[in-house]
Amino acid sequence: MTATTHPVQPLLSARRRWTVLAVCCLSMFLVGLDTTIVNVGLPAIGRGLDAGMHGLEWIVDAYVLVLAGLLISSGALADRFGRRRVFQCGLAVFGAASLICALAPSAGVLVAARALQGAGASMLSPVALAIVVNAMPDPKERAQAIGVWASVFGLSMAAGPVTGGALLAGLDWRALFWINVPVVAAALLLSAVFVPESRAPRVRRLDLPGQALLTMVLAGVVGVLIEGPRIGWTSPEALAGYTWAAVATAGFVWVESRRREPLMDLRLFGRPAFRGAVVGAVAVFVALNTALLLNTLYLQHTREWTPLAAGAATLPLAVGATVCAPWSGRMVGRAGPRLPLLLAGGFITAGGLCMVRLTPHTSVLLLLAAYSLIGIGFGFANAPLTDTAVNGLPLARAGVAGAITSTARQLGSALGIALAGGLVTSVGPTGLAHASRPGWILVAACGVLLLLVARTSRPKEAGAGAASPRARRAA
Repeated sequence: MTATTHPVQPLLSARRRWTVLAVCCLSMFLVGLDTTIVNVGLPAIGRGLDAGMHGLEWIVDAYVLVLAGLLISSGALADRFGRRRVFQCGLAVFGAASLICALAPSAGVLVAARALQGAGASMLSPVALAIVVNAMPDPKERAQAIGVWASVFGLSMAAGPVTGGALLAGLDWRALFWINVPVVAAALLLSAVFVPESRAPRVRRLDLPGQALLTMVLAGVVGVLIEGPRIGWTSPEALAGYTWAAVATAGFVWVESRRREPLMDLRLFGRPAFRGAVVGAVAVFVALNTALLLNTLYLQHTREWTPLAAGAATLPLAVGATVCAPWSGRMVGRAGPRLPLLLAGGFITAGGLCMVRLTPHTSVLLLLAAYSLIGIGFGFANAPLTDTAVNGLPLARAGVAGAITSTARQLGSALGIALAGGLVTSVGPTGLAHASRPGWILVAACGVLLLLVARTSRPKEAGAGAASPRARRAA
């Protein structure tokens, strides 16, 4: 193992520190936005590129699959070669991939470009957070900065459909990708001027076998879910996919349990609270992405709403997530993660149950109420899940725990798209509302799962201080 010591970074001025945060939040907004902005444009992309439902699912999931698979390794690369350098590389890859997406002549090219976008995004999310933590040595200021970071993350995910609808109102679907180019150019310029270079004092080895096997596991699981309705769940191709996923999972566990510095520290899963937090992170993002995809298809196909109207319908979701994310962080600091987790589970369950009797003529007020409930639940969920994952861990393992929960979130996004798409793959506009009902039951079930996860978390003891700095660092 290589260990290097780097000189202590000089203290930046307050204006410079908050400028660094703004630049990093800009990149984080892009990562979250591109996870959901494409959803509202899927019908238009399908018409423009003659793509079926399973092809559209790959357009969304190629991005989040690669992002999920490379998050941890990208953080290790940044620690070794320099965080600003890797951050700027990620911006360049993301921007170039966005150009290819905007010019894609076919669905296959768009899927490949979306995968490249995911590779660039993996160099932005964890690396930018490490830059922020390094730039703000004061724990109180760092906690405020991470609170802003969490709010931007929640806002970006929830604002994707609204932003996409607005772009599609006057332009075509390619605008969903053109919009990234000037933002990336601005972020590259600002990072060169304001972001200081930094590296980890102790560099971890890259785990290439673990990285390859993790990618195989994710691709196998999500690939079978997307292609299953088309090829048949018991077809030879599907059986080969099940075997691929099972063998890759067994290989990943075997390799990671024998490495001194594994990509994913499997010993963490021996803690019930950590297991619960990972399951909860997957559940929250399954619920969010299932709801967003079903909403897009239902409103545009069944109700014949415009993309702008369909995107605007998710405004209550975006507002709920934005308002409740910082509130949840304060609740975690005062009383621990249990109460906000209970609130998150209750609101998501209620939102899903509102939609289980969906028809082509369901009241718009009920739709908006359901989206609002899901957004509020989503806003309450992220801070307590991170706190539950890292609570009680030494600092060296808390960062790994945070990276694993981030990977779990992206896996949940991919699974939500695959599961929701599988329900409506071969359904026409008139039958879509009825076919999507199991999806809304799934959303409610994810909320119930969060309620169970809350039982594994502990309320903060009386007299305890604010949330631990390592919890906030990993958020």
